[in-house]
Amino acid sequence: MNHTIETILDHRSVRKFKDIPLEEETVEMLVRAAQAASTSSFVQAYTIIGIEDPVKKRKLADLAGGQPYVEKNGYFFLFCADYHRHEELLRTRDTDINVSTESTEGFMVAVIDAALAAQNMAVAAESSGLGICYIGGIRNKLPEVDALIETPDYVLPLFGMAVGYPEKREGIKPRLPLEAVFHKNQYSKDKAALSEAYQAYDEIIKAYYQNRSSASKSMTWTDQMQALLERSKRQYMKTFVQSKQLDRH
Repeated sequence: MNHTIETILDHRSVRKFKDIPLEEETVEMLVRAAQAASTSSFVQAYTIIGIEDPVKKRKLADLAGGQPYVEKNGYFFLFCADYHRHEELLRTRDTDINVSTESTEGFMVAVIDAALAAQNMAVAAESSGLGICYIGGIRNKLPEVDALIETPDYVLPLFGMAVGYPEKREGIKPRLPLEAVFHKNQYSKDKAALSEAYQAYDEIIKAYYQNRSSASKSMTWTDQMQALLERSKRQYMKTFVQSKQLDRH
């Protein structure tokens, strides 16, 4: 097993960082690593916004649900789906590209591009001794986030990433068993085998939470999914996404 794979398998979210800002060359290295990710048809339909203003970081922490590590970290990045540059560039050639940029396929391309870039950044950061935490909470109040960072049409903030030197590292959170996520040749319909795997996994996750240093909850993965998925979240999202001229048809 090489160092890259060891780094990937050692991933865990860090939610408490040392009060040490990242140096400019480190920030640029992370962005270049993100840019090296695969991109659909070379479209590169994303933008990364570095939030350095402490007032904006504090506001983002509040908008994300009061998560202190959004404010207190080495650096905070926002990843956005972005066709604004494509619109601006191709307008000078009298080319209407709305049939692509406003389509669901176009939206998926931008979201996937941004996610691939972010994961490249995550691996680059962790291989350099840094910790990271993805922040989906910025979508709790996306119109306010959008106004705060002044994104134009065709640009949609998707998620954030807090990066920094870890002050505290929890244990690695166990993932689903391989047979639950990796099927060969077709989707597995062996309900008995999968049920057995899920039950075993539930016990593993319950033990993980009970043994974690914070010991803030004791629940199985199925319990967690039930609490999360039995109610709809962020119901404004489709309307807001379409207001940014994305995913309209």
